[in-house]
Amino acid sequence: MTPLELAFAAAAGFVGGAMNGLAGGGSFATLPALIALGLPANIANATSNVALMPAAAASAWEFRRELGPVAGMSVALLAGITFVAGLAGSLLLVLTPTDTFDAMIPWLLLFAFVVMLFGRSAADWLHSRVTIGRPALVAAQSLLGIYGGYFGGGVGLITTAVYGLLANIQPRELFAIRTLMLFTANVAATIIFIAFALVAWVACLAMLTGSVLGGWAGAWIGKRMSARQVRLWTLLVTGGTTIIFFLRAYG
Repeated sequence: MTPLELAFAAAAGFVGGAMNGLAGGGSFATLPALIALGLPANIANATSNVALMPAAAASAWEFRRELGPVAGMSVALLAGITFVAGLAGSLLLVLTPTDTFDAMIPWLLLFAFVVMLFGRSAADWLHSRVTIGRPALVAAQSLLGIYGGYFGGGVGLITTAVYGLLANIQPRELFAIRTLMLFTANVAATIIFIAFALVAWVACLAMLTGSVLGGWAGAWIGKRMSARQVRLWTLLVTGGTTIIFFLRAYG
């Protein structure tokens, strides 16, 4: 890679790390950048995941004092579920052909966008009619872990929407638990991706350096943003990236 390409990867890492610190969706910056640098989609996804892991750790550490149970479930239990499910999801990616995964990316991004767009209204509708118990949250967390290990794109945004749906928690209150779950899924996926040699290390290390700085910056900014600002930001990023990938795949 040329110095310019390395700088581009680092800059994308910074933006991705900051996005994860704010509301998730960091791979919306890093995945397109790695594909633009010529990496196959599955290699780019694995490399993006590993590069963003330290940023997720930095953000989780910054929010550590805000951690608490979700709907009566302990942080340790949620993290354990996420780790095991993340291992399963990342193994699924290893078994997915590159062309298949490349065609799936726009639809995975669209799924993240729709969940985030309608998450609040769906939560209000649901909570006016039913009460969600622990089994539903366990099942949802398992699916989030699998999705995070397999793709990871928008998993922080989807977590925000799902927790709002099941536990009636506002996005700003989810920064701490969401960043920890993101980090946990990243750790699980990193183990698998390294074991199966899916990481492009030169690009990864440049992106990782930028993502750590971005993770701290995003957490710092996130503490000072309102819930409305966080929601608008995440919707703009998710919608824009989804459109770009649909144009790339089908345009």
